[in-house]
Amino acid sequence: MSGRRVVVADDDVLMREGIAGLLERSGFEIAGQAGDAAELLDVVRDQEPDLVIVDIRMPPNHETEGLDAARVIRRELPDVGILVLSAHAEVDEAMELLATGRGIGYVLKSRVSKVEDLTETVNRVIDGGSVVDPAILTTREREVLELMAEGASNAGIAKRLWVTEGTVEKHVRSILSKLSLPETPDDHRRVLAVLTFLDSH
Repeated sequence: MSGRRVVVADDDVLMREGIAGLLERSGFEIAGQAGDAAELLDVVRDQEPDLVIVDIRMPPNHETEGLDAARVIRRELPDVGILVLSAHAEVDEAMELLATGRGIGYVLKSRVSKVEDLTETVNRVIDGGSVVDPAILTTREREVLELMAEGASNAGIAKRLWVTEGTVEKHVRSILSKLSLPETPDDHRRVLAVLTFLDSH
């Protein structure tokens, strides 16, 4: 794992130092830190790290500066993994970024309670995987996904949840698009969705 280089961007200096310290103690190399989006872009262009950890809202306006920076990084340096740590489940923003492909993660800050969870997430994104916080799914979508995880068919799920099969299909489609799993003619995506879900628990 040595040589896995990470840049941490968050305007909350305690949060930033905390994440950097945790990762450093877990064997990652901190290639740089940034307190705003402009600084983040400078550091990333200069260092070309394996991964960037970025907050969605950063100075000056605390809107989507971190996300905008992440888009630029994805365009200019597509091999750099991006892990968005957000205080809120901002589904639309998360979807748009997750749709950009490999090496991407979206996790709520409140979810980062265990060091091993953070290091596992960071490693998975560096290795080209995707990590999605289950919070971006609705309660009903999570129920459908849990039943998918138990191996239930759409008809079986419909029976258990007292809804029509068409409703289940809609939920499954929504889940698959939220987890940015590509359209394929077979049902392997269901398996991928379930794996993504199980991994995020």
